[in-house]
Amino acid sequence: MPFTLDPGLRQYCTPRQLEVLTALEDHGSQRKAAEALGVDKALISQVKQAVLKKAASFGYAPDFDMVHPTPPGFHVKGASTLYDMQTGEARLQWLKTHADANAQEEMMREAVEAMSASIPRAKPIQPPKRANEDLLNLYVLTDFHWGMLSWHKEGGADWDLNIAEETLRRTFAQMMAQSPDSEVGIIGQLGDMIHTDYPGFRSQTPLSGYDLDVDGRPHKVIGGVIRILRNVIDMALAKHPKVVVLMAEGNHDGMGSVWLQHCFAALYTDDPRVEVIVTPLPYYVYEHGETMLAFHHGHLRKPTTLTGIFAAQFSQIWGRTRYRYGHCGHLHHRVKIDEREDAGMTVTQHRSLTAKDAYSARGAYFAERKTECITYHRKHGQVASVHVTPEMVE
Repeated sequence: MPFTLDPGLRQYCTPRQLEVLTALEDHGSQRKAAEALGVDKALISQVKQAVLKKAASFGYAPDFDMVHPTPPGFHVKGASTLYDMQTGEARLQWLKTHADANAQEEMMREAVEAMSASIPRAKPIQPPKRANEDLLNLYVLTDFHWGMLSWHKEGGADWDLNIAEETLRRTFAQMMAQSPDSEVGIIGQLGDMIHTDYPGFRSQTPLSGYDLDVDGRPHKVIGGVIRILRNVIDMALAKHPKVVVLMAEGNHDGMGSVWLQHCFAALYTDDPRVEVIVTPLPYYVYEHGETMLAFHHGHLRKPTTLTGIFAAQFSQIWGRTRYRYGHCGHLHHRVKIDEREDAGMTVTQHRSLTAKDAYSARGAYFAERKTECITYHRKHGQVASVHVTPEMVE
């Protein structure tokens, strides 16, 4: 039977697949279509089956009486059809759908990019009069878990939105006061800045679905994190001629890192002194003279494996630099090897400022609350560091 391209299938084809199926329809057989396109006959069949399978996953398979496609962001999980025993016609049909994580993430990315176009741009701040052109300050912030709720009788210290905001503001002010006036300042937010992405508006971890203790509704949490991070960036702009903003992906805020990157890129788009790192990959680098700084939250790769990953993925920067430093978070605490020098890069596991939540307290996890500012020289690598604890700024 000659193949007829159903108009409803076109939306599920890539440009190349549409070309192949159109040739199949025009020439009437897979052999003739393959000859016309100069490809193997098997490819024609593979393309046809791939398109039919993709369309069916979205609820469109007219040969099987499925003609009600799912909305964007959803896949068909199952289908049940009630047929008339006399005529064989379909009378009723039930489609079970589920959210397509990849499609929903792509939709969210597109929405963030569209909305960021209308964000009011920040007014430029006067740069400092003096700065050492050879130096860079890295202000480490990891696993801050903005929006988390902790109780001192359970975890040893209280933690909510108000406490978190004051702690972060005072900590960064202290680090900046104690660190040198460097040409470059990096706000190195290494992931899990936000306690939850609120999947389905539930207070759970996005991937595993664990219930979390939170302080505040999503609007309050999101509005607050933008406000405090903007405050920190503005503080850095008053100290450094150039400010680099890193909002790394974490396991608690994979989608949060996406809109944070795009939000701040749009906010400071008119300020040439601000560089916001925007990338879909969870591995990040910055080159400062002969010094390479590498960043990863630590949820996908362990610190002991990062050297090879960054050497391969950023080979050109690796080759141009002499001193290389990797930074990760995720564990909140000191590990057996807190700092590891291996095969050309030193990787540091950083602590968190955050108090323990119920999960950590009940699991008997203990960690010193601390963060740091590390200073690097263009030609000599790491030259200084400043450590700050919450107790120092209370």
